[in-house]
Amino acid sequence: MAARTTLAAFRKDAAYFGLLAVQTAAATALFWVMFPLFRQMIMRIGEPLQVSRLVELEIVLATLILHCAYWARYRWVAVAAPVHSPFLGHLVQFAGRSSFFFGGALFSVLFFRHLPELAGLPSLDQALARGLIVLWVLFALFCYSLELDRLGKAIEEPPKPEPPKQS
Repeated sequence: MAARTTLAAFRKDAAYFGLLAVQTAAATALFWVMFPLFRQMIMRIGEPLQVSRLVELEIVLATLILHCAYWARYRWVAVAAPVHSPFLGHLVQFAGRSSFFFGGALFSVLFFRHLPELAGLPSLDQALARGLIVLWVLFALFCYSLELDRLGKAIEEPPKPEPPKQS
């Protein structure tokens, strides 16, 4: 009976850390793909960005994967704290909040600095589609930051005592 309990706990932990690894890989891919676009936007304020279809596809796929892994974890898998330490919990929460710095900076540069300087705006349907994608990406990064925040809080908490064994 104890072996089954241990195996079930291992599976839950493996599912959690597997989904967290997928989220982290997707968030890293988003940063990797979008950072050059962010730099280009800063260097050429007001100039339309030339984004290849491949880059657009990479952004959409990474965002979709991040959302799928996040919502699957949120719906079906409990947060698993590998250790309990207030200091490590704070570090993970800091990483979560820091991961959203890029999203906030991207939003600020795009909407408050870049768009007002554009000589000509894109068509309404193109602007709407791109605007929705930007918001979808920002929401994915926000969800990832929440995931790290939840993990950090779980790590901060003291371990729960084991229930008494019945004989």
